[in-house]
Formats: sequence, C-alpha cells, structure tokens
Amino acid sequence: MAQVLEFKLPDLGEGLTEAEIVRWLVQVGDVVAVDQPVVEVETAKAMVEVPCPYGGVVTARFGEEGAELPVGAPLLTVAVGERAPEPEGSGNVLVGYGTQAPAARRRRVRAGTAAVDGQGVRSATEGSGQAAPTGTPGNGQAARRGTARAGAHAPARVAAPAAAQAPAPASAPTAAPARPTAAPTEGPVPVISPLVRKLARDNGVDLRRLAGSGPDGLILRADVENALRVGAAPVRTAEEPVVRTPAAPVAQGGGTRIPLKGVRGAVADKLSRSRREIPDATCWVDADATELMRARAAMNAAGGPKISLLALLARICTAGLARFPELNSFVDTEAREVVRLDQVHLGFAAQTERGLVVPVVRDAHARDAESLTAEFARLTEAARTGTLRPGELTGGTFTLNNYGVFGVDGSTPIINHPEAAMLGVGRIVPKPWVHEGELAVRQVVQLSLTFDHRVCDGGTAGGFLRYVADCVEQPAVLLRTL
Repeated sequence: MAQVLEFKLPDLGEGLTEAEIVRWLVQVGDVVAVDQPVVEVETAKAMVEVPCPYGGVVTARFGEEGAELPVGAPLLTVAVGERAPEPEGSGNVLVGYGTQAPAARRRRVRAGTAAVDGQGVRSATEGSGQAAPTGTPGNGQAARRGTARAGAHAPARVAAPAAAQAPAPASAPTAAPARPTAAPTEGPVPVISPLVRKLARDNGVDLRRLAGSGPDGLILRADVENALRVGAAPVRTAEEPVVRTPAAPVAQGGGTRIPLKGVRGAVADKLSRSRREIPDATCWVDADATELMRARAAMNAAGGPKISLLALLARICTAGLARFPELNSFVDTEAREVVRLDQVHLGFAAQTERGLVVPVVRDAHARDAESLTAEFARLTEAARTGTLRPGELTGGTFTLNNYGVFGVDGSTPIINHPEAAMLGVGRIVPKPWVHEGELAVRQVVQLSLTFDHRVCDGGTAGGFLRYVADCVEQPAVLLRTL
C-alpha cells in the first residue's frame, strides 16, 4: 500500500517568504527519484530548481505556472511504496529542508486534487560591451537559477495509485472557530509562523483578539481563517495560491502601470533602503589609463590565458582596500559600530535582460589577475544564462561598477547596501592630455568613488581613489603590494 507524502515549498533562504512557479519539471503520474528537481521557481533573488526529498509517483501538483506560493505551502504529493527504502541524505539541500528520511506521519493530501499542466519559458540574458557586462548597481541579490540539477532523470509516466485517486470524504474535521477575547495589553502574541502573522496583517485581523486553538493558546492558520469567515472576508488557503498579475504593463487612465515585483521590486527595495540609511558622498578623478592598457596588451601577448581589464581593475581595488580597510566594512546600526572585514568579497554590477545583478567574487584579495579573469568570466556567463546560485549573489563587501560599457564617462551610483563603498569606472577614450610636459593624445578614464560618510571622511576616500588612479596611470605601483 502506497503512502502519500506531501512536499512543501521549502525556505529558500535570505529571509524570502514566497516564490513564483516558473516551470513544472514533472507531471502527475511521473516517477521521480530522491533529489530530482521537480519545479523551477523564481524568488526576488534567483531562479531555483527545487529538488524533491522523496522518491515515488507524483500524485498531485499545487499551483499553476505563474502562481506565487508562500513558503510552507504544499508543492506536490508523492506516493511512496510501503516497503520503499528510506531515502538517504544526499547533500542536495536548500535552506530549511534536506533530503533526510521523511517523518513517520505527514498530513495526507486530499485525493483526486486536480493537476496543473503547462509550459514555462526561461528567457535568456545577454551581456554587453567592454570588459564585462555591467551596469548601475544597487541590488547585490538578484539573478536566475540556483541549485544545480542532481542529475538527468527521465520521468516515466505511470498511472497514479488508486489510493491517491479516490474521492475525498464529503466532510472533514476543521479547527474550532477562533473566539474573540479580551485583548492583552502587553507581551508577544503566540503565532505558529510568520506566514500566519502576515495573513492576519494583510486582512486586518487583530491577533490580540483571537484565542488560539493550538497548544497553550497558539494561534494557528485555521484560527485566522475562521476569524475571516466570521467577518465575511475572503480567505486564501495554502492550497489556493495567489496568481499575481503578469509583469506586462497594464494601461490605465492614459498611463501605464508596471508592477514592482521580482527582481525589479527587490532592486527598488534595496535602493530605497540604501538611500534612507547611508549618508553617501562621491569623489572622482580623471586618470591616464594608457600605461595600464599597454601592460594588459603585453600580458596577453606573452601567452597563456587572456587577462581582462576588469580583472586588473579588481586587483587594483583589492590592493587599495588593503591600504584603506575602512572602505571594506559596514555599519551595524543597532550596535552603532563600524565592522571592518578581513576578506574582500568583490561584487561587480552586471546588467542582464532580466535586470541588474551583482555577482560576488569570493576572496578576491587572495586571487591573482588570471584567477580573477576566470571567475569574472564564469559569473558573467552564469548571469547571462540565468544560472547564478543565490550564494553567488550575496555577501559582497565592496562593489566594482564598470558603467563605461554604456558609453558614459561618470556616474554617482547608489551604494550596494550594506556595503560602505563602490568604485565606478567610466569609458576609456582618447583625449588630449598633458604627458611629460607636452600635449598628447592619451587613453583617459574617469574614476569615481561613492562611500558611506559614516565609515570614513573625505581624506580616506580621496586617498583610496588617488591610489587607484596612480595604479591605473603607473601599473608598476602595484609591485609594492605583490
């Protein structure tokens, strides 16, 4: 006799509470293996293929493509044979759940739940321009798919077990209605999860006036839903995901409304928070990059892997941060402390068709130009194809922004919160320049530094920027730190 196990949408990390179904990778009746990806979802940070911790036959799916599910909502159900071996943990995990053996008892899904079919579309992203596809930063946490597939599993279509197809009982026990009670004047309200608290807040339910039906008065989801029913308010259950309006512009009243959701919404929140919290300032300088371009050409002519200009600029940044560590830090507002960091995890802004992303090169301070070039190339390609993992988009300590690819000379970008600074690089173009006392045509670039004025004053920021400019003009300056 088969046992039907329910797989819920796991916690995908970074405080995310919901995800949008982009594409189902299995259908009802398919046989799935442990750790096989079953659905592709999109969060505000990444596109992720979610692996299922159970092996068996898919008996039901919850949510159409385009629907948005909260974390903890049922995703699908799998019929597992009574004598099937317990799945071993394989390490293919996301935050909040793993592939360990399932619990002995799980809530059974209503048999006969309608399945949803459909095809998803994954749009590709294209990079552009000089050195690496880059753009104006502000969100270090947005991109495409994360968790890699555990392997290619060709689903075999079989009939769903009879037990899973039987009609649901006409009636089922429900939680006792929540009774209004005197509102406590102080102290926390015991609620089973943040999702239940959010459901109450979105529908105007005062949790302090509910008597929870759970242990020790714990307020359950059913309590909030019952309160909404009593008040004739609409109720949304976990099995009824909200289908959000598509991101396509909607004409209204002669104007166009574009929903701030997904990556664009995350970017908007990040930029707004940075502007609210960080008192930023910007300084800039023009530099003669002729010698840097010659040095790069000489490196590449010597054979071996080609060195990118972005990698040389990154190497200059890490050397500068070793001299001015104040800029490799963040402000702990609650403790009122500046936290200086030992490692440099260098973010670089990349513009894709899906939006702005800031991949992070881990331990950039410990890499040479060749290693930086390879890592920039790998992350740029992953951003272009939408395969960046969530961990590759977070944890940056300093950002390098090559906005010169857009053909502009300068910019005053918004700092990638909670970092303390960002170096901007404009286009490198031939300009008249006084060189060795004479007017000459040189390759000139404008460099800018936007910094958090709480972590340092203009002297430190100017010192860092001047050091970077000196290295650009005379690459031999770097020899002092190699």
